[in-house]
Amino acid sequence: MSFKRLLSSSASPITLTLKPTPSKAHHHHPLPATAFPSGFLLGGLHVGVKKAAGVPDLAIILSTSSTPTAAAASFTRNTFRAAPVLVSEDVLQKSGGWARALVVNSGCANAVTGRKGLEDAWKMVEETDALLSPLSSSNSNSNPNTGKETLVMSTGVIGQLLPIDAIISGIRSQASTSPTRVLGADFSSWENAAKAFMTTDTFPKLRARTFVLGGREYRMAGMTKGAGMIHPNMAPAKTEFGPLHATLLGCIMTDLAINPRSLQSALTYAVDRSFNSISVDGDMSTNDTICVLANGAAAPDGLVLEEGTQEYEIFKEELTVFAADLAKLVVRDGEGATKFVTVTVKVRLYYPIWGLQLPIPTNREHQRTKTHTASHPGYPPPHSSKQHCTAKTPSLSYLFFILHLFSPLTQHKQLGPHPRSYRLRPLLIKNQPHKSIRHLHPIRRYLRPPRARKRRTHPRRRSPCEGDNGIGRFRAPGRVGYRRSGGEVLDV
Repeated sequence: MSFKRLLSSSASPITLTLKPTPSKAHHHHPLPATAFPSGFLLGGLHVGVKKAAGVPDLAIILSTSSTPTAAAASFTRNTFRAAPVLVSEDVLQKSGGWARALVVNSGCANAVTGRKGLEDAWKMVEETDALLSPLSSSNSNSNPNTGKETLVMSTGVIGQLLPIDAIISGIRSQASTSPTRVLGADFSSWENAAKAFMTTDTFPKLRARTFVLGGREYRMAGMTKGAGMIHPNMAPAKTEFGPLHATLLGCIMTDLAINPRSLQSALTYAVDRSFNSISVDGDMSTNDTICVLANGAAAPDGLVLEEGTQEYEIFKEELTVFAADLAKLVVRDGEGATKFVTVTVKVRLYYPIWGLQLPIPTNREHQRTKTHTASHPGYPPPHSSKQHCTAKTPSLSYLFFILHLFSPLTQHKQLGPHPRSYRLRPLLIKNQPHKSIRHLHPIRRYLRPPRARKRRTHPRRRSPCEGDNGIGRFRAPGRVGYRRSGGEVLDV
């Protein structure tokens, strides 16, 4: 009866009031023209990829420096990588890390589009290459790239083909002799290019900073986009010198002179500590790309930054801090996000032995060491010798293993003749009797005691011939008989 009363029309309806998402426009603010690196022309225009009229959906970035422009990029590790990712990776691989332009469209991701998607991406590269002015004869010899010089990015809806004719017309309209050219170097040009990156973003993500190397001032500026489908996991392109060990797109420009290998190493270091550390909804995109262009416009002649120098370490840290600032803007603009949360994890493990506090290497490379070369019975178990790999520097973990093995504080016990029956009894940690040393050991898998057989907790399954009714044989050895309903045993 009470349930019917709850469903009656006399019950007052429940009204839920949703709190509106606060505005995030305050994260975008004007920047002076002197804050941007020299030697770049860029802009954003509307070509019709997006249905809304007047909204920028195509960005073009050109390097006008007379020196070669080093390029580096990190691409998504998604199994289904989009056509722009494959094309840009191929450009960097064939050029050896040199590129002078970037073209980006929003509204269509050009993902899961097959051969036609690859053809459209290459057309965007070729048309943008035509906008570049040739390098001077003195500098063309120092640039080994004789192929394509444009990287391409796309973001938007997956599974749809690009309106390639409209995009090509928009790129051709930015030629140096075209009256409709909108490329420039002022704040408005940088802002329009950042807006052309946007899809579900609520504000353009544009930042700039200045840093000093060797008494000379350099500038760095970058833009990124991302609000949904943010869970990047990016890796460097497979250039000829080999890898160093919605969508997130980003581009960073600097007027520093640096060789491509060093630039790729710095970008990989920065991405691992910035963009690869953020997540909005846990979905990895097919188009995630972060690239850096360094044109050397502010560097003196002949000065090229090399890896291993003090100036390079300063630049690497500056790039990491700058990438982290751009990554934070992506998190703040997450779809439906109202809170910004930072989680900091500090791990410091110690190995207590003979009263000493020795640090344990926390690197996975040290933890996965090949220690079964120790001449001790039972190590490793015969069934698990193929599950371990040899680390590059196993000496420290191997030392801890030997010290623990022959420590007088360690109790050894042989449980049986089989080698697998040997085990170590690790000491209990002081003031923490519920934990043992093997929880902190870098090769703790060898200190784990052998798995014991489970004791039978259920009653023994009875034979079909047993029971209180009928006649059957006893299972007890040495006795033969049969049972009647009364349970009396008759000897035969």
